[in-house]
Amino acid sequence: MLYDVTTSYFETDTPDALRKPGFSKERCLEPQITVGMLNDAIGLSLAVSAFEGNKAETQTMAPMINRLQSAHDLDTITVVADAGMYSATNKTAVLEAGLDYILGAKEARIPEVIAQWRSDNLDTDCKDGQIWTTAAHADGHSPKKSSTVTYYQYSRDRARRSLRGIKEQDTKAESAVSRDIPVKHNRYVDLKAPDKKVNYALAEKRKAMAGIKGHETSRTDLGPEQVIGAYRQLFKIEKSFRMAKSDLKARPIYEQLENSIHAHLAVVMCAMSVEHLLEQVSGLSLKRYRSFTITVSGQTIHAQAPIPPSIQEILDYLPKPSY
Repeated sequence: MLYDVTTSYFETDTPDALRKPGFSKERCLEPQITVGMLNDAIGLSLAVSAFEGNKAETQTMAPMINRLQSAHDLDTITVVADAGMYSATNKTAVLEAGLDYILGAKEARIPEVIAQWRSDNLDTDCKDGQIWTTAAHADGHSPKKSSTVTYYQYSRDRARRSLRGIKEQDTKAESAVSRDIPVKHNRYVDLKAPDKKVNYALAEKRKAMAGIKGHETSRTDLGPEQVIGAYRQLFKIEKSFRMAKSDLKARPIYEQLENSIHAHLAVVMCAMSVEHLLEQVSGLSLKRYRSFTITVSGQTIHAQAPIPPSIQEILDYLPKPSY
Protein backbone atom coordinates (compact mmCIF):
# COMPACT_ATOMS: atom_id res chain seq x y z
CA MET A 1 0.00 0.00 0.00
CA LEU A 2 1.45 3.36 -1.05
CA TYR A 3 0.95 6.56 0.96
CA ASP A 4 1.73 10.19 0.19
CA VAL A 5 0.36 13.68 0.82
CA THR A 6 -0.09 16.89 -1.12
CA THR A 7 -1.79 20.24 -0.57
CA SER A 8 -4.65 21.94 -2.37
CA TYR A 9 -5.53 25.60 -2.09
CA PHE A 10 -8.85 27.48 -2.08
CA GLU A 11 -9.98 30.65 -3.81
CA THR A 12 -10.53 32.49 -0.53
CA ASP A 13 -8.61 34.67 1.89
CA THR A 14 -10.61 33.56 4.92
CA PRO A 15 -9.30 30.52 6.82
CA ASP A 16 -11.47 28.26 8.99
CA ALA A 17 -11.07 25.13 11.11
CA LEU A 18 -10.06 23.00 8.10
CA ARG A 19 -8.77 25.45 5.53
CA LYS A 20 -5.66 27.00 7.00
CA PRO A 21 -2.47 28.60 5.67
CA GLY A 22 0.50 26.27 5.89
CA PHE A 23 3.48 24.90 4.01
CA SER A 24 2.21 24.74 0.43
CA LYS A 25 3.61 22.31 -2.13
CA GLU A 26 2.02 24.57 -4.72
CA ARG A 27 3.77 27.68 -3.35
CA CYS A 28 0.46 29.39 -2.64
CA LEU A 29 -0.41 31.72 0.23
CA GLU A 30 -4.16 31.04 0.25
CA PRO A 31 -5.78 28.81 2.88
CA GLN A 32 -5.33 25.15 2.00
CA ILE A 33 -5.95 21.58 3.08
CA THR A 34 -3.47 18.75 3.41
CA VAL A 35 -4.61 15.75 1.36
CA GLY A 36 -3.54 12.20 2.25
CA MET A 37 -3.98 9.35 -0.22
CA LEU A 38 -3.56 5.58 -0.04
CA ASN A 39 -3.00 3.63 -3.26
CA ASP A 40 -2.58 -0.07 -3.88
CA ALA A 41 0.56 -1.59 -5.38
CA ILE A 42 -0.55 -0.91 -8.98
CA GLY A 43 -1.47 2.72 -8.27
CA LEU A 44 -5.25 2.41 -7.84
CA SER A 45 -6.62 4.88 -5.27
CA LEU A 46 -8.05 3.26 -2.15
CA ALA A 47 -8.72 6.14 0.21
CA VAL A 48 -8.35 9.91 0.36
CA SER A 49 -8.82 12.29 3.25
CA ALA A 50 -8.53 15.99 4.05
CA PHE A 51 -6.60 17.38 7.01
CA GLU A 52 -6.01 20.88 8.32
CA GLY A 53 -3.84 22.94 6.01
CA ASN A 54 -1.19 23.45 8.68
CA LYS A 55 -1.09 19.82 9.86
CA ALA A 56 2.31 18.13 9.76
CA GLU A 57 2.60 15.42 7.12
CA THR A 58 3.82 12.88 9.67
CA GLN A 59 0.54 13.22 11.58
CA THR A 60 -1.68 12.24 8.66
CA MET A 61 -0.60 8.68 7.89
CA ALA A 62 -1.63 6.80 11.05
CA PRO A 63 -5.27 8.06 11.10
CA MET A 64 -5.81 7.05 7.46
CA ILE A 65 -4.30 3.60 7.91
CA ASN A 66 -6.38 2.96 11.03
CA ARG A 67 -9.61 4.00 9.27
CA LEU A 68 -8.91 1.84 6.22
CA GLN A 69 -7.98 -1.14 8.37
CA SER A 70 -11.15 -0.81 10.47
CA ALA A 71 -13.38 -0.41 7.42
CA HIS A 72 -12.03 -3.44 5.55
CA ASP A 73 -10.65 -5.66 8.34
CA LEU A 74 -7.14 -5.67 6.86
CA ASP A 75 -4.33 -7.55 8.56
CA THR A 76 -1.61 -8.24 5.97
CA ILE A 77 -0.51 -4.88 4.61
CA THR A 78 2.88 -3.27 4.09
CA VAL A 79 2.67 0.52 4.01
CA VAL A 80 5.19 2.25 1.73
CA ALA A 81 5.88 5.96 2.20
CA ASP A 82 8.67 8.45 1.59
CA ALA A 83 10.97 10.05 4.14
CA GLY A 84 8.40 12.75 4.89
CA MET A 85 6.46 10.13 6.87
CA TYR A 86 9.56 8.98 8.79
CA SER A 87 8.68 9.22 12.49
CA ALA A 88 8.62 6.92 15.49
CA THR A 89 4.90 7.62 15.93
CA ASN A 90 4.04 6.44 12.43
CA LYS A 91 6.17 3.32 12.73
CA THR A 92 4.69 2.41 16.09
CA ALA A 93 1.14 2.99 14.81
CA VAL A 94 1.72 0.69 11.83
CA LEU A 95 3.25 -2.07 13.95
CA GLU A 96 0.58 -1.82 16.66
CA ALA A 97 -2.02 -2.26 13.94
CA GLY A 98 -0.33 -5.55 13.05
CA LEU A 99 0.94 -4.20 9.74
CA ASP A 100 4.41 -3.58 8.27
CA TYR A 101 6.16 -0.63 6.69
CA ILE A 102 8.80 0.41 4.18
CA LEU A 103 9.88 4.02 4.68
CA GLY A 104 12.52 6.27 3.22
CA ALA A 105 15.09 6.89 5.96
CA LYS A 106 16.30 10.31 7.07
CA GLU A 107 19.99 10.54 7.83
CA ALA A 108 21.52 13.25 10.02
CA ARG A 109 24.99 11.78 9.52
CA ILE A 110 26.79 9.12 7.51
CA PRO A 111 25.48 5.69 8.58
CA GLU A 112 28.05 3.67 10.49
CA VAL A 113 27.95 0.76 8.04
CA ILE A 114 28.88 3.10 5.16
CA ALA A 115 31.50 4.98 7.17
CA GLN A 116 33.13 1.64 8.03
CA TRP A 117 33.09 0.52 4.40
CA ARG A 118 34.74 3.75 3.30
CA SER A 119 37.36 3.37 6.03
CA ASP A 120 38.14 -0.15 4.79
CA ASN A 121 38.13 0.86 1.10
CA LEU A 122 39.91 4.21 0.99
CA ASP A 123 40.87 3.99 -2.69
CA THR A 124 37.57 2.50 -3.89
CA ASP A 125 34.60 4.43 -5.25
CA CYS A 126 31.05 3.30 -4.62
CA LYS A 127 29.59 1.22 -7.43
CA ASP A 128 26.33 2.23 -9.05
CA GLY A 129 23.60 0.25 -7.29
CA GLN A 130 25.83 -0.78 -4.37
CA ILE A 131 23.85 -1.76 -1.24
CA TRP A 132 24.78 -1.73 2.44
CA THR A 133 22.69 -3.40 5.14
CA THR A 134 22.33 -2.64 8.83
CA ALA A 135 20.21 -4.75 11.17
CA ALA A 136 18.57 -1.82 12.97
CA HIS A 137 18.26 1.93 12.60
CA ALA A 138 19.09 3.32 16.04
CA ASP A 139 18.38 7.01 15.56
CA GLY A 140 15.56 7.65 18.01
CA HIS A 141 12.94 7.39 15.29
CA SER A 142 12.50 3.63 15.42
CA PRO A 143 9.85 2.01 17.61
CA LYS A 144 11.10 0.17 20.65
CA LYS A 145 11.12 -3.62 20.76
CA SER A 146 10.84 -3.98 17.00
CA SER A 147 12.98 -5.83 14.49
CA THR A 148 13.87 -3.66 11.52
CA VAL A 149 16.45 -3.58 8.78
CA THR A 150 17.72 -0.64 6.73
CA TYR A 151 19.11 -0.95 3.22
CA TYR A 152 21.23 1.86 1.79
CA GLN A 153 21.75 2.07 -1.94
CA TYR A 154 24.12 4.26 -3.94
CA SER A 155 22.99 5.67 -7.27
CA ARG A 156 25.51 7.39 -9.54
CA ASP A 157 22.78 9.43 -11.23
CA ARG A 158 21.34 10.51 -7.87
CA ALA A 159 24.83 11.51 -6.73
CA ARG A 160 25.37 13.59 -9.87
CA ARG A 161 22.11 15.46 -9.36
CA SER A 162 22.73 15.99 -5.65
CA LEU A 163 26.27 17.30 -6.12
CA ARG A 164 25.09 19.68 -8.82
CA GLY A 165 22.39 21.01 -6.50
CA ILE A 166 24.84 21.41 -3.61
CA LYS A 167 27.26 23.31 -5.85
CA GLU A 168 24.50 25.67 -7.00
CA GLN A 169 23.38 26.33 -3.42
CA ASP A 170 27.00 26.87 -2.33
CA THR A 171 27.47 29.45 -5.07
CA LYS A 172 24.28 31.26 -4.08
CA ALA A 173 25.28 31.18 -0.41
CA GLU A 174 28.72 32.65 -1.16
CA SER A 175 27.12 35.35 -3.28
CA ALA A 176 24.59 36.19 -0.57
CA VAL A 177 27.29 36.45 2.10
CA SER A 178 29.82 38.43 0.06
CA ARG A 179 27.24 40.93 -1.19
CA ASP A 180 25.31 40.96 2.06
CA ILE A 181 22.11 40.05 0.20
CA PRO A 182 19.04 39.15 2.31
CA VAL A 183 18.66 35.38 2.46
CA LYS A 184 15.23 33.75 2.26
CA HIS A 185 15.92 30.06 1.71
CA ASN A 186 19.45 28.68 1.66
CA ARG A 187 20.46 25.92 4.06
CA TYR A 188 24.15 26.67 3.48
CA VAL A 189 24.03 30.16 4.99
CA ASP A 190 24.65 30.12 8.74
CA LEU A 191 22.41 32.86 10.11
CA LYS A 192 23.17 32.00 13.76
CA ALA A 193 26.81 33.04 13.49
CA PRO A 194 27.76 36.57 14.71
CA ASP A 195 28.45 37.43 11.07
CA LYS A 196 26.49 35.75 8.31
CA LYS A 197 28.70 33.06 6.75
CA VAL A 198 28.60 30.02 4.48
CA ASN A 199 28.06 26.72 6.29
CA TYR A 200 30.73 24.70 4.49
CA ALA A 201 30.57 21.92 7.11
CA LEU A 202 26.94 21.20 6.21
CA ALA A 203 27.79 21.25 2.51
CA GLU A 204 30.57 18.70 3.04
CA LYS A 205 28.24 16.46 5.05
CA ARG A 206 25.69 16.60 2.24
CA LYS A 207 28.36 15.76 -0.31
CA ALA A 208 29.38 12.72 1.73
CA MET A 209 25.79 11.42 1.51
CA ALA A 210 25.28 12.33 -2.16
CA GLY A 211 23.75 9.44 -4.06
CA ILE A 212 22.90 7.38 -0.98
CA LYS A 213 19.27 6.58 -0.16
CA GLY A 214 18.11 4.68 2.93
CA HIS A 215 15.08 2.35 3.07
CA GLU A 216 13.96 1.13 6.50
CA THR A 217 11.50 -1.75 6.79
CA SER A 218 9.94 -4.06 9.33
CA ARG A 219 9.73 -6.73 6.60
CA THR A 220 12.94 -8.52 7.52
CA ASP A 221 11.83 -11.44 5.33
CA LEU A 222 12.34 -9.36 2.17
CA GLY A 223 15.65 -8.87 0.41
CA PRO A 224 17.08 -5.43 -0.44
CA GLU A 225 16.00 -5.57 -4.09
CA GLN A 226 12.40 -6.29 -3.06
CA VAL A 227 12.32 -3.50 -0.48
CA ILE A 228 13.91 -0.91 -2.76
CA GLY A 229 11.71 -2.05 -5.65
CA ALA A 230 8.57 -1.58 -3.54
CA TYR A 231 9.72 1.89 -2.47
CA ARG A 232 10.23 2.94 -6.06
CA GLN A 233 6.55 2.26 -6.75
CA LEU A 234 5.79 5.54 -4.97
CA PHE A 235 6.06 7.22 -8.37
CA LYS A 236 2.56 5.82 -9.04
CA ILE A 237 0.95 7.84 -6.28
CA GLU A 238 2.92 10.90 -7.35
CA LYS A 239 1.51 10.33 -10.84
CA SER A 240 -2.00 10.19 -9.33
CA PHE A 241 -1.52 13.58 -7.70
CA ARG A 242 -0.28 15.08 -10.96
CA MET A 243 -3.23 13.52 -12.77
CA ALA A 244 -5.67 15.02 -10.28
CA LYS A 245 -4.21 18.51 -10.48
CA SER A 246 -3.68 18.66 -14.24
CA ASP A 247 -5.96 16.28 -16.15
CA LEU A 248 -8.86 16.40 -13.70
CA LYS A 249 -8.36 20.05 -12.70
CA ALA A 250 -9.06 19.24 -9.04
CA ARG A 251 -7.66 22.56 -7.87
CA PRO A 252 -8.39 25.14 -6.75
CA ILE A 253 -11.26 23.90 -4.60
CA TYR A 254 -14.32 26.16 -4.45
CA GLU A 255 -16.39 24.20 -1.91
CA GLN A 256 -16.64 25.76 1.54
CA LEU A 257 -18.37 23.21 3.79
CA GLU A 258 -16.23 20.41 5.19
CA ASN A 259 -18.59 17.68 3.95
CA SER A 260 -18.54 19.20 0.47
CA ILE A 261 -14.74 19.28 0.50
CA HIS A 262 -14.59 15.58 1.42
CA ALA A 263 -17.15 14.84 -1.33
CA HIS A 264 -15.02 16.76 -3.84
CA LEU A 265 -12.00 14.63 -2.95
CA ALA A 266 -14.07 11.43 -3.18
CA VAL A 267 -15.22 12.34 -6.71
CA VAL A 268 -11.63 13.13 -7.72
CA MET A 269 -10.46 9.77 -6.32
CA CYS A 270 -13.15 7.90 -8.26
CA ALA A 271 -12.23 9.76 -11.45
CA MET A 272 -8.56 8.89 -10.96
CA SER A 273 -9.48 5.23 -10.50
CA VAL A 274 -11.51 5.22 -13.72
CA GLU A 275 -8.70 6.94 -15.60
CA HIS A 276 -6.16 4.50 -14.19
CA LEU A 277 -8.25 1.48 -15.24
CA LEU A 278 -8.83 2.92 -18.71
CA GLU A 279 -5.08 3.31 -19.16
CA GLN A 280 -4.50 -0.27 -18.01
CA VAL A 281 -7.15 -1.76 -20.30
CA SER A 282 -6.36 0.36 -23.36
CA GLY A 283 -2.61 0.47 -22.97
CA LEU A 284 -2.77 4.16 -23.87
CA SER A 285 -1.76 7.19 -21.86
CA LEU A 286 -4.83 9.36 -21.41
CA LYS A 287 -2.53 12.33 -20.98
CA ARG A 288 -2.39 12.49 -24.78
CA TYR A 289 -6.16 12.54 -25.22
CA ARG A 290 -8.63 15.22 -24.16
CA SER A 291 -11.68 14.00 -26.05
CA PHE A 292 -12.61 10.42 -26.93
CA THR A 293 -15.55 8.02 -26.84
CA ILE A 294 -16.03 4.56 -25.42
CA THR A 295 -18.76 2.01 -26.03
CA VAL A 296 -20.34 0.21 -23.08
CA SER A 297 -23.10 -2.35 -23.72
CA GLY A 298 -23.82 -0.81 -27.10
CA GLN A 299 -24.06 2.73 -25.70
CA THR A 300 -21.59 5.39 -26.82
CA ILE A 301 -20.26 7.56 -24.00
CA HIS A 302 -18.31 10.75 -24.57
CA ALA A 303 -15.45 11.31 -22.16
CA GLN A 304 -15.79 14.98 -23.00
CA ALA A 305 -19.28 15.84 -24.21
CA PRO A 306 -19.39 17.69 -27.55
CA ILE A 307 -20.67 21.27 -27.41
CA PRO A 308 -24.22 21.51 -28.88
CA PRO A 309 -24.41 23.59 -32.09
CA SER A 310 -26.67 26.19 -30.44
CA ILE A 311 -24.12 26.78 -27.68
CA GLN A 312 -21.24 26.80 -30.16
CA GLU A 313 -22.97 29.63 -32.09
CA ILE A 314 -23.03 31.73 -28.90
CA LEU A 315 -19.38 30.97 -28.19
CA ASP A 316 -18.41 31.94 -31.73
CA TYR A 317 -20.31 35.21 -31.37
CA LEU A 318 -18.51 36.21 -28.16
CA PRO A 319 -15.41 38.41 -28.54
CA LYS A 320 -12.15 36.52 -28.40
CA PRO A 321 -9.75 37.41 -25.56
CA SER A 322 -6.71 39.41 -26.55
CA TYR A 323 -3.33 38.47 -25.08
